[in-house]
Amino acid sequence: MTDDNPIKLSRRKVLGGVGAIGLASAGAGLGTTAYFNDTESFAGNSLEAGELDLFVHVDYTEDQGDYAQWSTPPGTFIDGDVVGGGDGEPLSIEVTDLKPGDSGEGEFCFSIVDNPAYLWICGGLTENAQNETTEPEEDALEELYGSTPADGQLADAMTVTLSYCTTELDEETEEETTVIGDEVVSGSLAEVMAMLAAGVPLAGDGDGEAPLADRPVFEGVDDQTDTAETCLCFEWSVPTDVGNEIQTDSVAFDLEFYAEQARHNDGTTNPCIDASYSADYVNPDGIAQPIPEGAARVDVTYGDENVVYGVTFDEPDGSQHSLADPNFANANFSLPFDVEDDGAYDFQVAWNAEGNDAFRYSGVESGPNWEKDTSAGWSALPSGFTAVKSGSQAFISVPRSQLETGGAAYGFGFNASAGGEQPSVSIPSGGPYSSNANWTSSENSQEETVQ
Repeated sequence: MTDDNPIKLSRRKVLGGVGAIGLASAGAGLGTTAYFNDTESFAGNSLEAGELDLFVHVDYTEDQGDYAQWSTPPGTFIDGDVVGGGDGEPLSIEVTDLKPGDSGEGEFCFSIVDNPAYLWICGGLTENAQNETTEPEEDALEELYGSTPADGQLADAMTVTLSYCTTELDEETEEETTVIGDEVVSGSLAEVMAMLAAGVPLAGDGDGEAPLADRPVFEGVDDQTDTAETCLCFEWSVPTDVGNEIQTDSVAFDLEFYAEQARHNDGTTNPCIDASYSADYVNPDGIAQPIPEGAARVDVTYGDENVVYGVTFDEPDGSQHSLADPNFANANFSLPFDVEDDGAYDFQVAWNAEGNDAFRYSGVESGPNWEKDTSAGWSALPSGFTAVKSGSQAFISVPRSQLETGGAAYGFGFNASAGGEQPSVSIPSGGPYSSNANWTSSENSQEETVQ
C-alpha cells in the first residue's frame, strides 16, 4: 500500500445544466439535469477513441396531489459521447411549487453499444438557496437556529433513495412491472449528493454488496433501443412533517453517468474525484488489538457549491477490529482545515469524538485553543456542512466558500485512531496535528488548492 501518495486526477468534466426545486411561493423548480459521456480506451500501443456509446433511457413520474401529475414521454433517452468529443444531450426535469407530501420516482436504464463497460454515477449540489423568506419561515428558522442561515434547508429535508431495479413482463396482461432490488444509496438529498460527489460504482448484476474491483459489468448491446437488464431507480419525497423552514428554498443538482470499457480494466478508477490521498495504518509494536495491512484513503471532489471529502477505511476481510467501528476502543477520526493558509487551523469536523457515532464541529478561539478543549466544547455542524457515514466509508461536504476564505490555497488533514496504544492513521504521515500552538498549528497539514 502506498503512504501519502497524492493521485491527481483530471476530472472529465461534462457541462452541467441545472434545475431547481422550489417550495411554496418560491415558484422555482426541481431539476435533474444530466450529461453523460463515455471514455477513451487503449488499443495496442496507440490511443484512440473507443467504440463505446452510452445511452441512458429515462422514465420519470411525479405526484403533487391535485396540483400536478407528470411523466416523461415514452422513449426518452440521453445520448452520451466519447470523452474528448461532443457533449451529451441534457435532460431537465422541473417540478414547481413543491410542498410537503410531494414525491417523484424515476428509472434510468442503460444501453452501452458495442462493448461491456463499468458504470459510475456522480453528482453534486449546485445550489442550496435560502432565497427571500416569508414571515412563517423566519419564525421557524429563528426557533431552530436562532437566526436565518445563509443556506436553505430543503436539501436536508428531502429524502432520496437510489436502488437497483429490473423490469418484468406479465405474459398474460403484457404489462411491465418495475421490481425494486438492492439499495445503492439513501438519505437526505444533501447526504446522497455528498455520496455521489465522491463517486458510486454500479454493479451490472444489481448486487448491492459487489466489491469494487472486477465487479459485474453492464453488458454491451447491439442497438441503442436495447437496454441492460439492471436499471437504476430513484425516489424522492418531501416528508409531511417538514415545517415552514423550507418555504421559498430551492436546490439544484447535477447527475452524471460514466461508462468505461471493461476490457483490460478492473473498474477501480474513480472518474468522479479530483484528488486522492492514502496512508497505511500504524500499529505500535506489542499492541493487543492491531489491524494489519489496513489503510485509509481520502478522495476530494470539487463542486460548484461544495467540496466533498470521501473517507474510505480499507481493511482486510475478516479483520477482528476496525477504525470505522464506533464500538472499537475509542475509535474516532477528524479532518482539520486551515482555510486561510496561514499556518493555523480554523476548524475541524470529527466523527465519534463524543462516543455517540455522530459528527461534530470545533472552531478555534483566541489563545489559540480548539473550542472543543474549552468550555464551549464540541458543537453541531454549521449550516451548509453535511456529513454522513455508511459502514467503512464517510462523506464530509464543506461549503466551497469556506475553503476560499484566504484564496485558492488551503491546508487540510486526516487523522483516525482508537486512542492510546491502538492502531492509527494520518494524512499526511506524521500529521496533520502539531503540538505547537495548543495543537492548532497546521504546519503538518496537506497542502491543497481549490479546483
